[in-house]
Amino acid sequence: MALALFDLDNTLLDGDSDYLWGKFLTTKGLVDTETYEAANRAFYEDYRRGQLDIQAYLSFQLEFLTRQEPAILNTLHQEFMAEFIKPIILPAGIQRIRHHKEQGDQVVIITATNRFVTGPIAQALEVPHLLATELAMENGRYTGFSQGTPCFREGKVIRLQEWIITHQETLSGSWFYSDSHNDLPLLSMVDHPVAVDPDDILADHARNHGWPIISLRHRNTVP
Repeated sequence: MALALFDLDNTLLDGDSDYLWGKFLTTKGLVDTETYEAANRAFYEDYRRGQLDIQAYLSFQLEFLTRQEPAILNTLHQEFMAEFIKPIILPAGIQRIRHHKEQGDQVVIITATNRFVTGPIAQALEVPHLLATELAMENGRYTGFSQGTPCFREGKVIRLQEWIITHQETLSGSWFYSDSHNDLPLLSMVDHPVAVDPDDILADHARNHGWPIISLRHRNTVP
């Protein structure tokens, strides 16, 4: 049995759940649309360029969570799932997950996006293990701070190493599917790195290193 690791945003989803949560908030009029959308877009572009200040982004994103009761947040997330996430779940991604399960592999989603956003998505994808950026809570409410190492870039490596020790797993025969050059630290560690609908930097790196490049959005696989 090997580990089959999957990035979430723009890999199993045809979009970015972190960014779309912000779009959901502006669509519902829950935040100032113009100001929030401009900041959300700027952070997303920083991420795509590999220049994201993860702590600054978390401070921006988590502020809304601190102002809401958990019951309200759960209701909002149900609407978010129905309107923004379920339409972009990629059937080919589900098939790839099922393939690894049939092979007896341990399937794990590993994502920089926080657990509040991604927990229900992992459940919908029927993936039993989720490594995500964890959020601190106090008296049942979000504090606006992350807890532990954010699951981003080299942080994914740290979080996975901690998880491997806890679950007595190894990286022998491991797979990792990702679209983003931000995941190169972890892609470089596994036995089977797979670039999925990759950004230009990751596509170039994959070609130079002989990694497979596939699409979960289209039928074709790029050699």
